Amino acid sequence: MKKFIFTIIKIAAILYGILFLIFFFDLDGKLLYYFWEPNAVAHFDKMKRKDNTKTPYSQKKNVSENF
Repeated sequence: MKKFIFTIIKIAAILYGILFLIFFFDLDGKLLYYFWEPNAVAHFDKMKRKDNTKTPYSQKKNVSENF
């Protein structure tokens, strides 16, 4: 039983150390800034969108009608 408890404590200590390094060096923010954001921007820039400048004004819905 003692061996099991020490194994759990070791795993918890290793996990705590890994999480401490991630947040101390802001590795999660760097991951988002250097890898996730450029890929997301490239993905969303390639999306096809409706050109709202070509929509006639009479077809646009009046937003203030709901209030």
